[in-house]
Amino acid sequence: MRVYVKGFGCSSSIADAEVLAGCLGRAGHTLVGGSEMAEVLVYNTCAVKGPTENRMISLLKKVSEGQKLVVAGCLPLINFERLRREVSFDGVVGPAFGEGIVEVVEMVASGGRVVRLGGDLVRVPPVDLPRKRVNLRIGIVPISYGCLGSCSYCCVRFARGKLRSYGIRDVVGRVERDVAEGVREIWLTSQDTAAYGMDLGTCLPELLEAVCGVEGEFFVRVGMMTVNNLLGFLDELLEVFRDGKVFKFLHLPVQSGDDQVLKGMNRFYSRDDFVGVVEGFRRVFPWSTVMTDVIVGFPGECEEAFKRSCRLVEEVKPDVVNVSKFFGRPGTAALDMELQVDGLAVKGRSRVLSDLVRRVALECNRRWVGWRGRILVDEVGKGDCVVGRNSAYKPVVVAGARGLLGKFVSVEVVDAFQSYLKGEIV
Repeated sequence: MRVYVKGFGCSSSIADAEVLAGCLGRAGHTLVGGSEMAEVLVYNTCAVKGPTENRMISLLKKVSEGQKLVVAGCLPLINFERLRREVSFDGVVGPAFGEGIVEVVEMVASGGRVVRLGGDLVRVPPVDLPRKRVNLRIGIVPISYGCLGSCSYCCVRFARGKLRSYGIRDVVGRVERDVAEGVREIWLTSQDTAAYGMDLGTCLPELLEAVCGVEGEFFVRVGMMTVNNLLGFLDELLEVFRDGKVFKFLHLPVQSGDDQVLKGMNRFYSRDDFVGVVEGFRRVFPWSTVMTDVIVGFPGECEEAFKRSCRLVEEVKPDVVNVSKFFGRPGTAALDMELQVDGLAVKGRSRVLSDLVRRVALECNRRWVGWRGRILVDEVGKGDCVVGRNSAYKPVVVAGARGLLGKFVSVEVVDAFQSYLKGEIV
């Protein structure tokens, strides 16, 4: 059977799609590189925001005559009614479906119609399932599924469920296999990596220390963490981050610079908590990268509350800020909250904050001009360029170096742009 597998959304979703493809390949099915060549399409979907869901639905409607469609991932559990109403599918499964995808694909190929949702929210798939990596140099390693949060705007928790962590030995074993297969960049990923192990009596610093003990030359990127969970072990985590294998990279969503808005979001920390973590991180690692997320237009966000978010960005100067317009999502408390913000006001605020973010990002990147050091070349760029990452996970674009993929090379940063640095080999 010729099967096309494509993942969308966060790194956990991409990792899930890699497993689906790996299991199908192991079962003897032919994995094709384009949807037009496939007999069965497997799309591992995302629906975190309204526009994302719209794009997914639009894509799912474009299945050619004679092709079978299996919809996997978060969308089916976030808005199954819309999926059922607007899309002609042959199979539907939830996220992290693992090797069960083989039976589902074979059933729909034989003319069956399969819907399997919900049963996987109490377990995690085995860590030793095969994977077909999107990038051969990057190993995406889920350390847990689900979270401990109750954010009033979040629909992903309906799809991903409560926290279920892998044991440290399981994660370390996965990393050892990936490194042995040539992976040079490990992404530890989850809906909230700071919550890792709270269901098992362990914690992220213990896991990270064990991962850094794996032999080999590789970098580790720690994924998104919530402020309130990170506060419980900040000092311990900073100590482990000193290891040369760990990217000095902090993804810490703040979502708003206004404490009242944060309260309405059910985010269990304050603006000052966020600032304190970032300052603590930068005291130890001045040459680091800080990424955050901000939602504009959350119900009850007045003009002054929005300005507090802007002032927070001005004060903290994060290297990267993901700006999102608020969209009420199915089943969430925020969907029916009072004091919804006018759509035009939301768009205007998004433009203002995005302009500020671009200016701050360029300012942050310019301080790297003249820096010399090693990067790991991990991605093909445009033309003859490649993209590497330095110890702070800054993307460095280098021309004429295609043969260096997967290698560590020394460069000098000669120019800076909003989203990347320009480097030359030295």
